[in-house]
Amino acid sequence: MSRVAVVTGANKGIGLAIVKGLCKQFDGTVYLTARDESKGQEAVKELNEQGCQPRFHQLDVLSLDSIHRFKQHLEKEHQGLDVLVNNAGVMYGRSNPTPLVEQVEVTMGINFFGLLNLTKALTPLLKPHARIVNVSSGLGDLSYVTPERRQTFQSKQLTEEELVQMMEQFVSDVKSGVHEEKGWKMEPLAYRVSKMGATALSMVQQRQFDADPAADIVVNAVCPGWVRTDMGGPNAGRSVDKGAETPIYLALLPPNVSSPRGEFLRDKKILSF
Repeated sequence: MSRVAVVTGANKGIGLAIVKGLCKQFDGTVYLTARDESKGQEAVKELNEQGCQPRFHQLDVLSLDSIHRFKQHLEKEHQGLDVLVNNAGVMYGRSNPTPLVEQVEVTMGINFFGLLNLTKALTPLLKPHARIVNVSSGLGDLSYVTPERRQTFQSKQLTEEELVQMMEQFVSDVKSGVHEEKGWKMEPLAYRVSKMGATALSMVQQRQFDADPAADIVVNAVCPGWVRTDMGGPNAGRSVDKGAETPIYLALLPPNVSSPRGEFLRDKKILSF
């Protein structure tokens, strides 16, 4: 049975660079997924011209229908999954005129809830030694939250349900206009909180998978650094290939690796969260 890797939000930027790297280093089929079918097909064509042969499938992590269709495709075609790179993400620029409530709903919907929903849907397909990489960010730094909330995020007892409740409460607080008095005062607000959630979720997911140690499923979160992309802007210090290095390293961790497991990394080094 051939091995399968999936990268979300992969028609450009770091996602595209991860697909390119996996096409060269991963022994199996690599899926480039994107919300926009024509942009996804265009990206595949671009990689074909560079000698890479990824497959394309439409995937919008905001849509449960789209997630379900993709799951059915993987089940039918491959009966399993070996690597999932949750790269799809969005960040509104500081001067973006979109109302804050909308920014928060869209950003949390993609960066946190989309990541959560896709991973939950595809978990039954994960083969032994599967690897999950959640692309997070150093902007999800806990120094911006209250000591009590930091303790909750870092708790080894934090459950998925509790984390989801905290993220839903954040969205609700923004809608009610009480988020600042509840301690959510950082900028860019939606992006930072969504990435705090993504990193914490990675640690929660690893604890869930550790319940079956024989399966050896490993989840890690990664900060790719400040990368020259549409999101990072032209002044960023890193190329997309440099940004893709650590996600690719985590996607290809060997069987039964003792570390990193359920960690947050940048430049292949474990950071404290």
